[in-house]
Amino acid sequence: MTATPPASLPATSPPAAPARAAATRRTALVVALAAVVAVAAVGAGCASPPVDPGLQGLTDVIQRPAERALLDALRAYDDGQYPQAEAQARRALDAGLHSPRDRAAAHKLLAFVACTSERPEECEREFRAARAADPGFALDRSEAGHPQWGPIYRRALAP
Repeated sequence: MTATPPASLPATSPPAAPARAAATRRTALVVALAAVVAVAAVGAGCASPPVDPGLQGLTDVIQRPAERALLDALRAYDDGQYPQAEAQARRALDAGLHSPRDRAAAHKLLAFVACTSERPEECEREFRAARAADPGFALDRSEAGHPQWGPIYRRALAP
């Protein structure tokens, strides 16, 4: 017996390569942030300057509800759980992501889900929202060449 996916799920999953690339970039970002925190901690051990109360480490950042929801959205997307990814990305935006890049990342994820769910108008709106959140927003080469969202991305952000 063949099961058909619910209407909210895409009929086909996006290729694994963009998801792997996103997971690799996310892993690289986490490693880089951890390295910055570690270097700061080592430097703090060598000298005892006053602690900047505004300085936050990675563990502090991911404890904020919006950032935690974005992380959960990215994980759900990577696991192919698109309805959960969409809900978590919206929750992250509603909770007030601090970083423009994080807001753009949430909108990008929503665009990918909308495109793969055959909602092209919503996909285009989300790409525009990503650029509005972060004027430096751009898909990487492999993402921009994707057959489902590449053309919509180019149309949405054409000069």
